[in-house]
Amino acid sequence: MAMKDAFGLAYSGATEAGFSSYGRAVHELQCFIGDPVGSIDSAIAGDPGFVMAHVFKGYLFGLATEPDAAAVARSCHAAALPLAASTREQAHVAALGHLAEGRWHDAARILEDIAIDNPLDAVALQVGHQIDFFTGNARMLRDRIGRAMPAWQRDMPGYHAILGMQAFGLEEMGDYKRAESFGRQAIEIEPRDGWAQHAVAHVMEMQSRQKDGIAWMRANPDAWSKDSFLKIHNWWHLALFHYDLGEADEVLRLYDGPIYGARSTLALNMVDASAILWRLHLGGIDVGDRWQALAANWTPKAGAGHYAFNDAHAMMAFVGAGLEAPARTLLEAQREAMGGKDDNAAFTRDVGHPLTMAIKAFGEGDYEEAVRLIRPIRSVAHRFGGSHAQRDVIDLTLIEAALRAGDGALTRALAAERRLARPDSPLSALFLLRAANLSEN
Repeated sequence: MAMKDAFGLAYSGATEAGFSSYGRAVHELQCFIGDPVGSIDSAIAGDPGFVMAHVFKGYLFGLATEPDAAAVARSCHAAALPLAASTREQAHVAALGHLAEGRWHDAARILEDIAIDNPLDAVALQVGHQIDFFTGNARMLRDRIGRAMPAWQRDMPGYHAILGMQAFGLEEMGDYKRAESFGRQAIEIEPRDGWAQHAVAHVMEMQSRQKDGIAWMRANPDAWSKDSFLKIHNWWHLALFHYDLGEADEVLRLYDGPIYGARSTLALNMVDASAILWRLHLGGIDVGDRWQALAANWTPKAGAGHYAFNDAHAMMAFVGAGLEAPARTLLEAQREAMGGKDDNAAFTRDVGHPLTMAIKAFGEGDYEEAVRLIRPIRSVAHRFGGSHAQRDVIDLTLIEAALRAGDGALTRALAAERRLARPDSPLSALFLLRAANLSEN
């Protein structure tokens, strides 16, 4: 007989011991803490026929945006295929198969259908939510969870994660008041929920509430950073608040400490490192030799052509470090990727390749070319993934390129646009001042 969880969902091939490890892995992923891979490996070791344990492990690796991790996801899918499974579990196996092959949108649609039929399937909701993030699908970040919310109650295990995901989806759709409320409720239930913590930080970032954001992140950093694999991203959010206030020294202190002091080689962590250094670079801040260490860790991934969002951030490091060879390798890998059959072909073609070339042009001082390449992709930049806060670096690069190109009319337009979107941002005021000075010269 299949094991059943607290929601009545059945799990084929699981025994009590294996299911206990599976439950621990699910909780760890919901909070972004601990070692969900280790926990799920324990479940598989105890119950090799536990189909959802193989699927869950595959999801963990499939969402890592690393070529080597995708290979593990494919092996997990192969292990799950012949195992006994219910209709719901078979759909999960199919979703994993698509994700492992880079068909993000197909995987998302299957997970959508699973959650419509089974709104208490927390794994379907969370994995689908993460795919929505990696594909930049703001509406589904909100609606995938919103559809399931009526089935959830406060006393259910994992309810905090549902609230946290709903918070992030609402934020990405501009519903800031409700987003903050949902996120704060999630943290009240589970202070260690790193995703909910980050959802509230996103609200404050988009509203240019820098001091509120700093207070929010510094109130209880142990809760969201201890043993958390989302901690670097959340430290990055704190750095963004200091950056917007012009506090470059504090940004660099955070970079040298919790953001990149350990010099992670994981793409998700290096994206944050590149993103914060590039912002400083745009502002003319000397970051010393920090680019060299980061670029050295990006170099082995230059030829992967696996996920366009990562490629753009790798190019920032190569430009910052003045490395031409890996930059050429990266662009060649992108050209090959655009001929592929997975979703990254479109991610790269629509946004990633022109943006990566624009970053390289900026580094070479060809600011007019950077402007030319970025302007057409701004309205579709969500197609290659990330959040509004992450993709803001595209607008920042465009404004700085227009300034340096001496295009007064465009700079004034862009500065006015930013001031309207972020009226309380010191950075918006600085851009307006620089645009006015440019017009006078």
